[in-house]
Amino acid sequence: MDDRGGVEIRTYRPDDAPALFDIFYSAVHGTAATYYTPAQIAAWAPAELGRDAWAAHLDTIAPFVAQIDGRAVGYADLQSDGYIDHFFVHGDFARRGIGNTLMHTLHQTARERALDRLYSNVSLAAVAFFDVWGFECVQAQTPIRRGVAIDNVRMRKRLGRTG
Repeated sequence: MDDRGGVEIRTYRPDDAPALFDIFYSAVHGTAATYYTPAQIAAWAPAELGRDAWAAHLDTIAPFVAQIDGRAVGYADLQSDGYIDHFFVHGDFARRGIGNTLMHTLHQTARERALDRLYSNVSLAAVAFFDVWGFECVQAQTPIRRGVAIDNVRMRKRLGRTG
């Protein structure tokens, strides 16, 4: 466990799935909404996302969960090759250091795992945040989700001894 400024980081538990869906939905429909059209937002984070498939995906990526006073407020994962699949902070808790605490945890974990890089497909809303953390833009992308094109950016960071 890590505790930074009231933010506690812990490992994922299967019963976290509904709360993490709420975080994901809030981040996409709130924070990211100024960068995407309503159709893109609806395709990216539909209200009626299959909860079983959602829970199964979370089981696979095993994210770190950020919580304040026992409430999940953000989450992020780090895969064995350095890929960050999910990185979300609840819209009501944006700009309170939760993202920084999660990113610090991912960097610390990457060092422990002796990874040489981190990379992610980053939403337009998060590019500036990842840039501050030393990630570089590699390629603009336009994946299709539920039949809708949603722009994002492939970003990466090469890790040295100080990661």
